[in-house]
Amino acid sequence: MENNRRKFLKRLGMAGAASALAPTAFAGQPVPDVVRMDRLSKKSVDDRELKIALIGAGIMGTQDLNTALQHENVSVVGVCDLYDGRLEAAKEKWGQHLFLTKDHKELLKRSDIDAVLIGTPDHWHKQISVDALNAGKHVYCEKPMVHSVKEGQEVIDAWKKSGKVFLVGSQGISSLGNEKAKELLAQGAIGDINYAEGFWARHSPEGAWQYHVPEDASVNTVDWQRYVSNTTEREFDPLRFFRWRNYLDYGTGMSGDLFVHLFTSLHFITNSLGPNKISAMGGLRYWKDGREVPDVLLGMFQYPESQEHPGFNLSLRCNFVDGTSGSTYLKIVGSKGSMDVKWDEVVVKTNQQASSDDPFLEAQAQMRGGASDRKRILPPNEMVYKVEPGYKGAHYDHFGNFFRAIRENGTVAEDPVFAFRAAAPALLCNDSYFQDKFIAWDPVQMKLV
Repeated sequence: MENNRRKFLKRLGMAGAASALAPTAFAGQPVPDVVRMDRLSKKSVDDRELKIALIGAGIMGTQDLNTALQHENVSVVGVCDLYDGRLEAAKEKWGQHLFLTKDHKELLKRSDIDAVLIGTPDHWHKQISVDALNAGKHVYCEKPMVHSVKEGQEVIDAWKKSGKVFLVGSQGISSLGNEKAKELLAQGAIGDINYAEGFWARHSPEGAWQYHVPEDASVNTVDWQRYVSNTTEREFDPLRFFRWRNYLDYGTGMSGDLFVHLFTSLHFITNSLGPNKISAMGGLRYWKDGREVPDVLLGMFQYPESQEHPGFNLSLRCNFVDGTSGSTYLKIVGSKGSMDVKWDEVVVKTNQQASSDDPFLEAQAQMRGGASDRKRILPPNEMVYKVEPGYKGAHYDHFGNFFRAIRENGTVAEDPVFAFRAAAPALLCNDSYFQDKFIAWDPVQMKLV
C-alpha cells in the first residue's frame, strides 16, 4: 500500500495539496488548471458584475443567495418560487427591483442573468439544471445533484455540451478543514486508509425537518400543480410542500440530504471514485408524523482498492432521535493513526506510544530483540489544526470558487461528474434500505452492476 501512497503523492504534484483538484482528473481525463482556494480573496482578472437569479427561495436557497451576495460585484436580478409568501419576502430581503415568477423558464429567458442558484426540492434539480444549461446559464445547484441515479448522466451530458460552469452545493469540499485533511493524508500522516466513519446527530423538530407551515398555505398561494407536475399527482398537501424532505416523491431522505456531504468530503480527501457495494438499515423510531423516510439510518459501504487508494470500508450513521450533543463528524482511520475532519478543524491522532509497562509484553518484546532500556523521542499523539480567526467559512469559499471559475473560464471543486459520484452512493443507500438488499455499483463507469 505504500506504493499506492507514493503514486498518490506524485499525482498530487505538491506536498501541500491544499488545492481543490478538478474532479475530472479523478475520472481519468486531462487535468485542468487548479482553482486554489487560497487565491479566492485575491482580485479577479475579470471584475465584471455577475448577475444571478435564485430558483427556490426556501431555507437553503435563501442561505445560498445571502452568501453569494457577500462577494463583490455580484447582484441578484430575479427570484422564482412556487409560494407567494416567499416571493413577497424576496423583495423585502433583496430589493424591489427583482423580477419575480413561479415559472423558472421565465427567468431563463432573460439575457441579463449570468447564473442561477437552484435551491428547490430535490425532484426538480435535474430538470431545472438541464433547462438552465440549455439556456446558456452557469449553474449552482444544491446537493444532491439529482433525485435518482438514473438522472445523473443527463445532467452530466447537458453540462459537457453547454460549456458552462456547474457547481454543486456540498460546501464542505471548499473548506479549509477538507483541504488540510487532503494534504495530511497525502503526506502519510495516518498511513494507509483502511476505514472511515461519519455521523450526523440531531434532536429537534427543525433538525428533523418539521418546518413551519405558513397559515396562508393553500392552492391560492402555492402553485401545487407545477410542484407535482413531474411526479405523482396528488391533492394539495401543505406538509408535502413545506416539509418535502420527509417524502420520497420530492426528497432523498437522510442519506441524500446529509450523507452526501460526508461522501463529498471523503471523496475529495482521498481522491476516491466511490464504493462498489452498498447496504443500509434503519427505521422510524420517533418522528412518526406521516413521513416516508427513516429517522435513524445506518449505511455500510465497501471501497475497492484502486489507483487512488487502498481498499477500505465506510460506516455512516444519521440519528434524528439523538439525545446527546447533536454532533457531526467525519473520521478517517489509517494504519498509523486517524483524522477527525470538520470544516474548520482537523484533529490527527497517532498510535506512536512509549514502551509498555506491562512485564509480559516487555518480556515478549525482549525475546524478539525489540526491547531497549533507552527511551525514545516520540511525536505528539494528537495534533489539532484550526482555522485562523476571521475565517468566512466553506459556504463563502464555495461561492468564491463558483464566481472565479465563471470569470476566468476555470474549473470548480464539485462539478457534475464529481457530484454524481458523491450523490449516487447516497441515493443507493436509500434504495438498499427500502429494497432490503445489497446494491452493487460501478464507481468508475457510474452505473449499477
